[in-house]
Amino acid sequence: MAQTRLGPSGLPLPRFVSLKSDRVNMRAGPGTDYPIAWTYQQIGWPLEIVEEFDFWRKVRDRDGEEGWVHKDLLRGKRMAVTTGEALLLRRPQADAVPVARLLPEVLAEIVRCKEGWCRLSVGSYQGWVPEGVLYGVYPGEEVE
Repeated sequence: MAQTRLGPSGLPLPRFVSLKSDRVNMRAGPGTDYPIAWTYQQIGWPLEIVEEFDFWRKVRDRDGEEGWVHKDLLRGKRMAVTTGEALLLRRPQADAVPVARLLPEVLAEIVRCKEGWCRLSVGSYQGWVPEGVLYGVYPGEEVE
């Protein structure tokens, strides 16, 4: 798990969150006077909060891009993106029966993570994948 500390909000830093809207601007600094560096267009996309300033959160995406997003555009719902192809398995075991094959960049809701495995909800499918095939969860992190 990542080394954590408490931010001004009282919540741990770093931490993963997801986008609350399907159009979110990432800015060069913590305020609307700063230019828009990037616009995300996928509700639920996971981002990592690395700093906090007033109502703004400095975030990092899976490509390492950093910028500032207003806290009201983020939510604590845990989501993940597959970093490559992965089998969605019936149980958290490498030899379990596959439920589905996930392509790279599939957005999924994290139901829970334990002992190196994460249970995901992807459309009408639910199953387990090793945490290492996901962006949106720290190594060894337990999510309930």
